[in-house]
Amino acid sequence: MTAGSLTWSDLAVGDAFTSGGRTITEYDIVGFAGLTGDGSPIHLDQEFAAATEFGQRIAHGLLGLSYAHGLIMGSGLFRDCALAFLGIADWKFQAPIVIGDTIHVDYRISDLRLRRSRDDQGIVTFDVDVCNQRGEVLQ
Repeated sequence: MTAGSLTWSDLAVGDAFTSGGRTITEYDIVGFAGLTGDGSPIHLDQEFAAATEFGQRIAHGLLGLSYAHGLIMGSGLFRDCALAFLGIADWKFQAPIVIGDTIHVDYRISDLRLRRSRDDQGIVTFDVDVCNQRGEVLQ
């Protein structure tokens, strides 16, 4: 077992965690646009974005989701017990992530159940909030 990593038997419904932070930069947004092919002007064109309700460029919603996953898994807490990402039941984009925001993830175990095919493994469900530096829930 990796130092600091949890195992299935360590987990309980209600366990809560907070990730480290990550500051969103222009490089993140431009790089994500290049990787995904999503070159929407709300992300890349300052003049266009300034005329929107946001008044500035915003990060791709899926960039926030992707970074949330990375912040959770990058912690190393689940290195020895996480095998696969199975899905998302409900995800809401509540407010924009903007350049300069430092996001972190507050997450809590909401359900644990054993796998049907393996009684030594389980499925963990998390409730997840992506927050900015002011503690506002963005996703």
